[in-house]
Amino acid sequence: MGLAEERIAKLGITLPTISLKGKGIVAIQKHGNLLYTSGHGPERESDGSPIWTGKLGKDLTVEEGYAAARECGIILLAQLKSYLGDLERVDQIVKVLGLVASAEDFYQQPQVMHGFSDLMVEVFGERGKHARSAMGTYVLPKNIPVEIEMIVRIKE
Repeated sequence: MGLAEERIAKLGITLPTISLKGKGIVAIQKHGNLLYTSGHGPERESDGSPIWTGKLGKDLTVEEGYAAARECGIILLAQLKSYLGDLERVDQIVKVLGLVASAEDFYQQPQVMHGFSDLMVEVFGERGKHARSAMGTYVLPKNIPVEIEMIVRIKE
């Protein structure tokens, strides 16, 4: 077990089993030493149903949004683990795009996305620091509050 997985265990996190349904999409696309992930929301492992639904600033608090973004991070870590076999192959989290379903007058998208970013630093240390965009959007699939995708540089 590598350092990243030891940190995950110390945080009390169990990575979910990943199942991607649908045709024509892949969870991760590799180009050179970069991995591009598909967007993921906070969904239950058992049936893919949303853990949280609604818009930030209307239905959910910033704290709930933070937790939802963190859950997205856990799911993306599971995707990376499934694809790479070993999270120590992650050289750097390069870029993250976070979409936050927002009420018209909600402007705290960055605070919501800190849930994801904080987790990446907790798991990878310096390798987890990344460039990031946090954008508000009116609606996301299944009425989820957050969807996150990332670009990761890997060690060959």
